[in-house]
Amino acid sequence: MPAPVVRVDQLTKVYRTRRERVTAVDRVSFEVQPGEVLGLLGPNGAGKTTTIKSLCTLVRPTSGEIEIGGVNVRAHPYRALKRIAAVLEGNRNIYWRLSPRENMEFFSGLQGIPTRTVRPRIDQLLERFRLVDKANVSARKLSRGMQQKLAVACALIKGTEILLLDEPTLGLDVETSYELRGALKAMARDHQRTILLSTHDMNVVQDVCDRVIVIHEGRVVTDDRVTNLLHMFRARAYRFILEGRLEDRACHRLERSFEMLELHHTDHRTEIEVELLDSAALYKMMDVLRESGAIIESIDRQDPNLEEIFLAIVRGNN
Repeated sequence: MPAPVVRVDQLTKVYRTRRERVTAVDRVSFEVQPGEVLGLLGPNGAGKTTTIKSLCTLVRPTSGEIEIGGVNVRAHPYRALKRIAAVLEGNRNIYWRLSPRENMEFFSGLQGIPTRTVRPRIDQLLERFRLVDKANVSARKLSRGMQQKLAVACALIKGTEILLLDEPTLGLDVETSYELRGALKAMARDHQRTILLSTHDMNVVQDVCDRVIVIHEGRVVTDDRVTNLLHMFRARAYRFILEGRLEDRACHRLERSFEMLELHHTDHRTEIEVELLDSAALYKMMDVLRESGAIIESIDRQDPNLEEIFLAIVRGNN
């Protein structure tokens, strides 16, 4: 296996005020391999943005180590920063008076790339992000979604091997979010960049990422490939349809026996959605239903989405 391009070891960030001590990131460790797309998933306040800003040297960690391309970020910040480009807090890294083309020329110039050399790449990015018709329009006149796409394009034009994105689809409408996810997915498919993105948008992770790290209350609670998580929970999620209304005594017994269970009643049927960890739990479920005299109309395995998986993981770590 090649050496990781990003290595985070026991990263901790504590904010102190006169009245309190808040641990935003608590001993977070992970690695990112070349060409990998890694998602940091978690609710607001989980520590995702603090982690991203620590990688960019915008936040100084309380303890722990970060390496970018084998370079220690704390010891050699300028050398490390040459390897990364970032889009933080939406569309703030673009210049409002410049057009999309001028913005990309400016940011490529900061990297020492001649304008003549970078023009074909600018044309490619304008097309990929559907900004060709707005190439020479002032950025301040663009929609929020177009500004967000331009911000990502300006990060890409720098030609760095690592791209950091903090909530790239935050505040975007459905259509623009879909377009941006498509562009990121194309980059991931072509292995053009190593991408690390933070988000609480499940669709972004499920569409774009190879692997996901779930952060909750500053700690890593899960680190696995997206496909593995979907497969694992697909085998555990069941829906039972029963004829008639299940009696209260049986409902209470089910709720005591299975933590991840939801009951939905009508006068004519009962629907049960449940997470079962193994076959023994399935047999136990069947025994409870049989002893209550329930008549089962159907049993289906469910295909959970990443939001359901995230909630299950977080509940299991509370």
